[in-house]
Amino acid sequence: MEVHFTARKFRAHKAVKEHAASAVKRLDKYFDGIDRADIILSFERTSNSLKSAEINLHVRGTMLSAKEKSEEFAKSIDLATEKLERQLAKYKTKTRMKHKKTLRRIKEETVAPAESGDDE
Repeated sequence: MEVHFTARKFRAHKAVKEHAASAVKRLDKYFDGIDRADIILSFERTSNSLKSAEINLHVRGTMLSAKEKSEEFAKSIDLATEKLERQLAKYKTKTRMKHKKTLRRIKEETVAPAESGDDE
């Protein structure tokens, strides 16, 4: 999996980059088909000085994304990866159900001609 890192309006520390990369690489255990991950960290200079993390995963032609804001980058990254874990689980079950339906249809098509040939 490729990991692309972007920091907007600030220069990110090495520890933040390493934490973000390791958090995204942990998502590989939930789904094998992750091609690329884009991590975008931004610093919003409001009265609260919020730090936001946006993670976009490119998974076999689709894109899953999560965005979180909190007081610390590590917390934002962890919350975004938790959202992506749920999205990956849902995507995985969705693709499995599609494959089950196609396998059933193929199996029915191959069994039906064989049964009609036995009558002769």
